[in-house]
Amino acid sequence: MLKGWSRGNETESDWVSISDLMSVLMIIFLFIAVSYMHNVQQNQLNIKKVAVAYQELQTDLYIELWNEFKDDLPKWQAVLEKETLTIRFEEPEVLFNVGSFELSDKFRVILNDFFPRYIRIISSDKYRNNIEEIRIEGHTSSEWRGENNDVEAYFNNMSLSQNRTRSVLKYCMTLITQPETQKWARKYITANGLSSSHLIFMDEGVEDKKKSRRVEFRTKTNAEKKVVEIIERMENI
Repeated sequence: MLKGWSRGNETESDWVSISDLMSVLMIIFLFIAVSYMHNVQQNQLNIKKVAVAYQELQTDLYIELWNEFKDDLPKWQAVLEKETLTIRFEEPEVLFNVGSFELSDKFRVILNDFFPRYIRIISSDKYRNNIEEIRIEGHTSSEWRGENNDVEAYFNNMSLSQNRTRSVLKYCMTLITQPETQKWARKYITANGLSSSHLIFMDEGVEDKKKSRRVEFRTKTNAEKKVVEIIERMENI
């Protein structure tokens, strides 16, 4: 009887040990879960902070550009797009002669007035570290001197738009007088000829050939890139 009681007592002791072990494991699991949730919440908070900062940066930059150029945009036949921070010059006859990539005299006058003020704002201490790219984009209509082949027209316009944006970039760089700003500009300003890949259409879905032929200065900030980096870190937790 004593021997049997001893075995029963040992069995009960074993169950107590297992119960204690399970309790410890549950505590550890709870700690891990709480820690994980804390990290998730912290990362969500970081994303929210970056998103808010991105929105504020976009808004502040738009307001500064608008206040600087609001009186000039109508006479330049240009618009400022808030969502993409794009300044679009929409009058093709003012920009270049038909089929040419040489800047017209009128467009040179406009750039003389516009670009030094534009680069002063973009490269200021407030924004320069948050700029990912300043894109000078050249766009064309879908037509090319009566060419019926859409592919040939596209590539002819591609060559033309690329040459035009290089001409704009080259001229704008001559308008930057400070060596430090010019060095910064060479790092962030790019020339992008996009042919007819981004056409503008009228309400009835018909191509607006005149507005499609345009030059745009588009500012891209790096806040979106920072959000993506935080999301990737979250996925690796």
